[in-house]
Amino acid sequence: MKQSEQWSSKISFILAAAGSAIGLGAIWKFPYVAGTSGGGIFFLLFLFFTLLIGLPLLLAEFVIGRSTQKNAIDSFKELAPRTNWHFVGRLGFITNAILLSFYSVVGGWILIYLFSGSIGRLNGLTETEYGKYFGETISNPFLVVTAQLVFMLITIIVVAKGVQAGIETASKWMMPALFILFIVIIIRSVTLENSLEGIMFILKPSLSSITSDTILFALGQSFFALSVGACTMLTYSSYLSKKENLVQSAFSIVLLNILVTLLAGLAIFPAVFAFSLEPDAGPVLLFNVLPTVFSNMPFGMIFLVAFLLLFLFATLTSAFSMLELIVSNLSKGDEQKRKLNAWVSGLVIFMIGVPSSLSFGVWSDVSLFGKSIFDFADYLVSNILLPIGAFFISLFVSFKFPRKALFEEMRLGSGFPFTLLKVWFFLIRYVVPIVIVIVFLDSLGII
Repeated sequence: MKQSEQWSSKISFILAAAGSAIGLGAIWKFPYVAGTSGGGIFFLLFLFFTLLIGLPLLLAEFVIGRSTQKNAIDSFKELAPRTNWHFVGRLGFITNAILLSFYSVVGGWILIYLFSGSIGRLNGLTETEYGKYFGETISNPFLVVTAQLVFMLITIIVVAKGVQAGIETASKWMMPALFILFIVIIIRSVTLENSLEGIMFILKPSLSSITSDTILFALGQSFFALSVGACTMLTYSSYLSKKENLVQSAFSIVLLNILVTLLAGLAIFPAVFAFSLEPDAGPVLLFNVLPTVFSNMPFGMIFLVAFLLLFLFATLTSAFSMLELIVSNLSKGDEQKRKLNAWVSGLVIFMIGVPSSLSFGVWSDVSLFGKSIFDFADYLVSNILLPIGAFFISLFVSFKFPRKALFEEMRLGSGFPFTLLKVWFFLIRYVVPIVIVIVFLDSLGII
């Protein structure tokens, strides 16, 4: 059954899809990876690889979803009947379930920090004290599980309302608010004394900082930055009218993602350098270092709360897309089943995520292949499931999707030049799969 809902407009689709892509990868992962990988040169490489790899993959998911206007599993069944290609959609289902299970844990941490910052509990601590507070917070079982549940309940409520009344409405409020909050924080950050060094760190590429790791990290970041490989973008595009311009929408989403990534760098690094802190703090940059930075500013806690709020918005809009893919596959276009499926699947995912939530506290001694439960779930999704999904999507579009129908679908609503279509097809058929294999082997430590 085809999807019974559609986005009310192209801008609604772009905001929702951009919200899906703009999440922890852009605001949490990019700053700490850039901080340890050369700053400006890493951003330049990320920009290049996003256009070379991320954009073709995004278009590949778009063309599958919009052509069938069905959920991920049924899309592959329609385009490749009596084959096993539908397992790509099933893989996306599993990937999103695991991803949301531990993603909601970080969403819960953000809610805790947002509440603590709002009541003044984060005022006046040193960097060491912030580190201790973070450790105590994520090891408190009742606190983290409750916060994770609240994050999931917000996600369930929005998705249960449907595409237009739920996801679209939330994205229309959250995405503009995210950009406004970014601008406010950046203005404060770049006007700090000694902030110029931080601005130059992210904007001025230094060729001497290039290493093989920098290139591979930038490849990996560009690959994951656009929410491709798990069929979430395929699902969102299935609600898109045939009249809309797929290529223009994809470019808009890519540009928004790059812009937010740059804004994250400009919000964080000038402030970090202004207070002589290290930009290579790693994953704890947002939870340890930034509170230290804001605590040293006039009205710093207001800016910290604002930053946490935009961080929450970005995390939620990504969570909506993960749960939506699952609900879409369960409902199969029948909106009567949406509410029940959203609640049941959302609560099941919450329960699956509880072990990840507890892996920094009471279950910290439990390990899987030498990793904590949280880290193993993250590794499984980021290093194995997403690359495999993206690899097979690129092969499906370039080898299984009928070439004539593929190009006709791409040109609907756009009149996209045939020459550029051939360039895209070359990239998705030959370049993207090779790059995915390289990133995959590197993430496994084989190269």
